[in-house]
Amino acid sequence: METESKSVGHEAFLESQKKRVAQIREELNRLFPDPVELVLEIGCGHGHYLTAYAEQNPESHCLGLDLVTKRIRKANAKKDKRDLNRLHFMKAEVREFMLAWPEHLSLERIFVLFPDPWPKKRHSKNRILQLNLLDELAKHARAGTALHFRTDDENNFTWGVEVVASHDKWTIRDDVEWPFENPSFFQDLFTAYQSLTALHGG
Repeated sequence: METESKSVGHEAFLESQKKRVAQIREELNRLFPDPVELVLEIGCGHGHYLTAYAEQNPESHCLGLDLVTKRIRKANAKKDKRDLNRLHFMKAEVREFMLAWPEHLSLERIFVLFPDPWPKKRHSKNRILQLNLLDELAKHARAGTALHFRTDDENNFTWGVEVVASHDKWTIRDDVEWPFENPSFFQDLFTAYQSLTALHGG
C-alpha cells in the first residue's frame, strides 16, 4: 500500500509539474515572441542587481527568476517605475524553467549571485550549481555565453568551482572581468565574497 501511495503521489507531482512547465513556456513566448538572446539571473531576489544592469544595458533583454511571489512583485515594481520594457521577472523553479525553454531563445549571459549555500555536506545536492543545470544551460548557450557566479560562502564557492571545472561545456576564465558591479543587499551585507566566470565553449 505504501509503495502504491508513493507511486500515485509521484504521478500527481509529474502532472502538476507538466502544467507548470506549460504555463512557463506560454509566458516566455508571450514575453519574447521573437528570437532574442537573454541575460538571465537565477535567484533574482527583489531585482536590485538585474534592474541596475538593465538600466546600464538598455539593448539587452533581461529576465530574473525567483521562487518567492513577494520578491517578484517587488522586482516588477522596480522595473515598472523605471519603464524598462526589456526587463522581466518571473516566478519559476529553475529546472522547470529550463524544461519550458522555447527553441527560439538563447542565452547571452547568466548570473547566479549569493545563492543559498546549503552549508551541510548532506545538503549539497540542493546547491544551485549542479551538473544537470549546467547541461541545460549549455543547450541554450552560444559560443562565448558567460556564466557569472558569486558567493560569500567558502564551501559553496569551492563547490561551484569543482562543478563548473568538471563540465566539458564550460571553462572557467580568470581573465574575464566581471561585467557589471552594483551594490546590492547581499553584497553590502557581506564583507568578503568570491566570484567566478565561465564561458560556454571555452
